[in-house]
Amino acid sequence: MVGESAVNPECAIAALRVYRDDFPVLAKRMNGKRLAFLDSAASAQKPLAVIEAMGDALRQNYANIHRGQYRFSQELTASYEAVRGKVAGFINAASEKEIVFTANATDSINLVAQSWGRRFLQEGDEIILSEMEHHANIVPWQLLQSAIGFTIKTIPVLPEGTLDMQAYASLLSEKTRLVSVVHISNALGTINPVADIIKTAKSYNPAIRVLIDGSQSAVHLPVDVQDLGCDFFVMTAHKLYSTTGVGVLYGRYDVLEAMPPYRGGGDMIERVSFAGTTYKEPPFRFEAGTPPIIGVIGLGAAIDYMGMIDADMMVAHEREMTCRLTSALKDLGGIEIYADLPEKAGIVSFNMQGAHSSDIGSILDQCGVAVRTGHHCCMPLMEKLGVGSTVRASFALYTVKEDIDQCIEGLKKAKELLL
Repeated sequence: MVGESAVNPECAIAALRVYRDDFPVLAKRMNGKRLAFLDSAASAQKPLAVIEAMGDALRQNYANIHRGQYRFSQELTASYEAVRGKVAGFINAASEKEIVFTANATDSINLVAQSWGRRFLQEGDEIILSEMEHHANIVPWQLLQSAIGFTIKTIPVLPEGTLDMQAYASLLSEKTRLVSVVHISNALGTINPVADIIKTAKSYNPAIRVLIDGSQSAVHLPVDVQDLGCDFFVMTAHKLYSTTGVGVLYGRYDVLEAMPPYRGGGDMIERVSFAGTTYKEPPFRFEAGTPPIIGVIGLGAAIDYMGMIDADMMVAHEREMTCRLTSALKDLGGIEIYADLPEKAGIVSFNMQGAHSSDIGSILDQCGVAVRTGHHCCMPLMEKLGVGSTVRASFALYTVKEDIDQCIEGLKKAKELLL
């Protein structure tokens, strides 16, 4: 996590332990064993408050929104639109008009590429990504690149798992139009200095647009988009203790206002005729068709739920879980830990020397431990690290000491069986 917390780690662990009971699935067993769920970076489990909020909307007053004059439609429309304000408050956007609901963070990045990118990028322009990007922040730009012909530059990753900031500064040029980087690496847990990245770009040329992929940071760190000064920020609900099928694109209003819609359909138009069509103002011009109504309600409930939890306690708790696993892995021996940094998010990526990550994952599964193995949708990063895959354990507010200890016991078994 960022910075040192004044909260005693043991107090934080005890304080957050009570929230574990809010997550029904954690009481289940996996392969006959107590469940140690350590794959929250892929998708977090859901608290009962979120499950019930979505269920209540389906049971009590479900209707389509933005259209009906009857009571149910009006009520659910109000509930849905209230979430826009909650999201704006959650990341400190200047206005709820800067919040666009999408299908996920991937959809949000594609929206920026296909709307802003198609309008403002030209052949010969340059954009800057990093070597640790998720495929979702690489492929959309490559698809657009093939149509337009701009150049993609990449910020190198240093051996310790951080970005080479000196190299980044040297990549900026009069041709740079966009910098798009991940806030927290989903594969390593590295917390990138996005405030410095933004400041460097804007100091070089205020017209450079900056997109921050906050898929992991929105759940691990307090985010203030106004303080950061980014033009775009994307996040996804299912990593934020809510459901799949919902994402968020934050865009500065003046930037969104200059962008055309990239998908057409109902609810994003002012008037349609065969002579021509006029579109609504942002954010609605980017939300064609019936939206993920129940999912958005779930996102609002998740934000409310997180608002009940002390942020400093969460920071201290996650730091302690990360340190506990990292220390135990070192004691186990024969483990290579990637991005073993003093300050990082609750993601620990490692390999056992002489064993394949998928074999490790299978043995841990039989021990009731859920981890992710593979390239984590970061093939260029894996290539830079010189590995094909890693084992990744990732934490959430419901992670407890017993989960870490169970993982270590499973790794001891794997070591006995495989080496």
